[in-house]
Amino acid sequence: MIKVSDIAKKKIVELMTDDGYDATIDYVRVGVKSGGCSGLSYDLKFDKSKEEEDKVFEDNDIRVIVDKKSFLYLIGTTLEYSGGLNGTGFVFNNPNANRTCGCGESFSL
Repeated sequence: MIKVSDIAKKKIVELMTDDGYDATIDYVRVGVKSGGCSGLSYDLKFDKSKEEEDKVFEDNDIRVIVDKKSFLYLIGTTLEYSGGLNGTGFVFNNPNANRTCGCGESFSL
């Protein structure tokens, strides 16, 4: 399951609205791809439809979809949003990551 913090929810709804999406019916697609300084990086985008093999979660009234391959890397992850001095953006608190880079956008297992 992917969890969504209250602050991340607020920012997701704001960004989805700005981009022409409806947070009550559209999805946040979370995935993992090769790359980044630690080997794997997170991918986050909005989507109006899901694929047959996508896993669908709903947390904090946000509908999240994860492709089958990425799901194993993301089990138990919490999506948060940070607006602090170290930068502004979404943060993935992933209990499966053994190592993360300084920017928090990539990880390894």
